[in-house]
Amino acid sequence: MDFLEITEPEISAIVPQIFDFGKEYNIWTFSGNLGAGKTTLIKALANFNGIKDPISSPTFGYVNQYDDQLYHFDCYRLKDIFEAMDFGMEEYLDSGKRCWIEWPEVIENLLPIPYMEIKIEHNKNNSRNIHLNIIK
Repeated sequence: MDFLEITEPEISAIVPQIFDFGKEYNIWTFSGNLGAGKTTLIKALANFNGIKDPISSPTFGYVNQYDDQLYHFDCYRLKDIFEAMDFGMEEYLDSGKRCWIEWPEVIENLLPIPYMEIKIEHNKNNSRNIHLNIIK
């Protein structure tokens, strides 16, 4: 599923469709360049999901937990998969709770299949293209 030329104010309008597309999957990955809008989309999704805790990127701690129902990861600073295993990434992924993962490339081999992949591209006109895919 693709959403093309989405502006930041339009993100909340597509969130219900994203949830419907990925409702069967606890693991969602978010890929895109710096500034593409990964955390912005995660904030909108968390708000739609009823999360009351403030959402921020867990850049320095790798993971934030929200309302005891969502784990939000930022794997940008991870050097390798072993560093993720050292902080217990596998236990989080096996928890049965939602795990939303920014910069998942370094931990791809740990991801249980199936999961939903979200790729975000930042366009020159300040809009985004958002691509959803189920990895099976």
